[in-house]
Amino acid sequence: MADKTEAPTARRRQEAREQGQVARSPDLTAAVLLLGGLLLLRWFGMGVVAALHSVVAENLAAPALADTNSGRIGAQILHSVLLAGVGMAPLLGGMVLIIIAVNVAQVGFNINGARLAPNLAALNPFRGLNRILGPRQGGMQLLMNLLKVVLVGLIAYSAVNDRLGQIVSVQQYSFLQIFGIGCDIVFAIGLRVGVLLLVLAIIDYVHQRFRHEKQLKMTKQEVKDEMRRMEGDPLIKQRRRQIAVQRAMQKLKKDIPKADVVVTNPTHYAVALKYDEETMHAPRVVAKGVDFMAQRIRQLAVEAGVPIVERAPLARAMYRMVEVGQEIPEEFYAAVAEILAYVYELTGKTVSRAVAV
Repeated sequence: MADKTEAPTARRRQEAREQGQVARSPDLTAAVLLLGGLLLLRWFGMGVVAALHSVVAENLAAPALADTNSGRIGAQILHSVLLAGVGMAPLLGGMVLIIIAVNVAQVGFNINGARLAPNLAALNPFRGLNRILGPRQGGMQLLMNLLKVVLVGLIAYSAVNDRLGQIVSVQQYSFLQIFGIGCDIVFAIGLRVGVLLLVLAIIDYVHQRFRHEKQLKMTKQEVKDEMRRMEGDPLIKQRRRQIAVQRAMQKLKKDIPKADVVVTNPTHYAVALKYDEETMHAPRVVAKGVDFMAQRIRQLAVEAGVPIVERAPLARAMYRMVEVGQEIPEEFYAAVAEILAYVYELTGKTVSRAVAV
């Protein structure tokens, strides 16, 4: 089997992306979501508590308990749900935005409907065990998960150990004080665990990118085959050339009749020039061609009655140096002015001024 030593092509990356094969770490999403959720709780937690307090107070108040009308139960439940939803909306909305932002940062904006299709094979428990305990990477993954559990346990213990005295003496405090202490402890534990998981997740994301790049690498033969596919079918290429020639011919049929003169080589090169003293500073090349295209330019010029002048060195030089649509450079002024003067005299056309010489 040939070694995969070549960098993946752009098409290979696009195909992998369309199939959902991207470098992504779920641990990074979870770690950022944990830290973001803690910050959101710190900012909007009191609003959630106030909303839940209002729900409990309204439903356990004396008027509500004394109301025996069963028809009001539905409206009361709906009111409670709306009240709690309004209080939790900033928290839940912020968490959704965090998930979207982290995933977009990892893989970009990529909507893949194929990944949303049901996959019954994924429900096979033996396949999951094989991923966990498989000989290639399952063992290493299991070891890393165990290491994460140990580290998370140590970090959580360090957060609790600093407050053991406060926890032991919690019976001396009021309910609100106990609630505040509990929130502080949970926040401290979550913050330390979140930072640890974020560091581990960044390492995992770097590893996932390395593995992804390694999997995308191609053999020299695969690169050749890919380039061959990108070039397309020979019939399609031939059809494209035919279309390009047809468009070029249509442009020639449109531009050649407007030309003042065609300078030739006499058979290999042809350059059609046009000069309008009101809109141009110098004569402009409206068409040029070599071999077959040059022959076609001469044919169209004959059909349109455009004079053809043989100037071999001048035709070759203008063909190489001047693109279609450009005005001729100053070094050609004298030679072209002589040709135009001859053509104007031949055709009876007059101009108020000549090309600058």
